[in-house]
Amino acid sequence: MQFSAAQIAMMINGRVEGNAEVTVSSFGKIEEAKAGQIAFLANPKYEEYLYTSLASVIIISETQELKQPVAATLIKVADAYSSFAILLDKYQQLQKQQLSGIQQPSYIDATATIGEAVFIGAFAWIGEKVIVGKGSKIYPQVFLGNNVMVGENTVIHPGVKIYHDCVIGNNVTIHAGTIIGGDGFGFAPQADGTYKKVPQIGNVVIEDGVEIGANAAIDRGTIGSTLVKSGAKLDNLLQIAHNVEIGNNSVIAAQCGISGSTKIGNNVMIGGQAGIVGHIQIADGSKINAQSGVSKSIKKPNSAVTGSPAYDFTAALRSQASARNLPELEKKVAALEKLINELTEKK
Repeated sequence: MQFSAAQIAMMINGRVEGNAEVTVSSFGKIEEAKAGQIAFLANPKYEEYLYTSLASVIIISETQELKQPVAATLIKVADAYSSFAILLDKYQQLQKQQLSGIQQPSYIDATATIGEAVFIGAFAWIGEKVIVGKGSKIYPQVFLGNNVMVGENTVIHPGVKIYHDCVIGNNVTIHAGTIIGGDGFGFAPQADGTYKKVPQIGNVVIEDGVEIGANAAIDRGTIGSTLVKSGAKLDNLLQIAHNVEIGNNSVIAAQCGISGSTKIGNNVMIGGQAGIVGHIQIADGSKINAQSGVSKSIKKPNSAVTGSPAYDFTAALRSQASARNLPELEKKVAALEKLINELTEKK
């Protein structure tokens, strides 16, 4: 597919500077792009490539000041990063529209309901009474257990496993290898030192507009639902335990672990490799730094914490600053001790 600079500018509400008729057919990073590709500049660290890039079209912000001539056609927009994301999304949607029909071999139970314009890839397994909404894409080797509901325009990438009774909303994206609805980690200790499994009879509910990365695990509720609310974005390699709730538009980076029954508010940001204990609450707007260990509830909205155990981010910075001064303070204390000793000896 080829698009002219003028056509692209219309898609992202931009203004063309240069040859509006030049065409591009693919994307490239600004430092590596070739003729016929489109790139963007959002990070000032890459500004030098603006003047040397071979890209035919480059998207930049209106506020970007040019220090020397640029060979490429420019499309100026309010926010280069957001505009490029919109363009990538439109391109991806065009690609998705090319997928349709049911590939063979695949298994679809006779009681399943498949909507219009659905794509089902080879070796997919669709269980009893499954519902797949119109326009959704089920890639090869996906497993949808009995009574699973998948909304409209949802994309489930290869190898995803969704256990029975789970509910997936509209416009959801689930990346390869993720498992939704496995048993929660529930075992009751016995008097003889063994553990008795607690049956996990709940489900997982993923609301509209959620995106889940590759190889994540979201466990079903013991009773009731593990819930990921609308607009949440989850990275790769996460462990979300039974009966956890993740609020609207919250984002969680890779390798985080969230223990059972913890409630995470709306618009929360959690950095990579953070760990959160069970049965606590994280207030709306909280920010949890990477590798933090959260052992108690965060009750104040818009708080920022770091460390393990996690505590106030600003206080942590002050502590770090004080720690850096410890060698100098040690010298001062030693000097004072020496002075005290000398004064004592004179008496």
